[in-house]
Amino acid sequence: MCEIFIKADPGLYESRARSLRLHGVVTSIRLENIFWNVLEEIAQRDSMNTNQLITKLYDELIAYRGHIDNFSSFLRVCCLRYTSLMLDGEITTDKHLPLAGLHNVKPETKGFMI
Repeated sequence: MCEIFIKADPGLYESRARSLRLHGVVTSIRLENIFWNVLEEIAQRDSMNTNQLITKLYDELIAYRGHIDNFSSFLRVCCLRYTSLMLDGEITTDKHLPLAGLHNVKPETKGFMI
């Protein structure tokens, strides 16, 4: 079983920090490369760059929750949820179709679904 995990390209779990500006404040986010790749894919689906997507996610999370405890962890969960929803057929796997406007996705409140 572990071979499917341990044979992963080490470049995927190498972490890298990116600096970006959120509403005039320069900040740095450190994620593993695989998460940066998924965020880039999500951004491209909606004709954004990764920084624009991160800013949009930040703004929407603040509007919905009022605060952010761990934004890097939130971004990782976004990536896993994105891939999980595609596997479950909740969102299309056609990467040319935007995600904006999808509101009929069931909320996930417990555990991790794959």
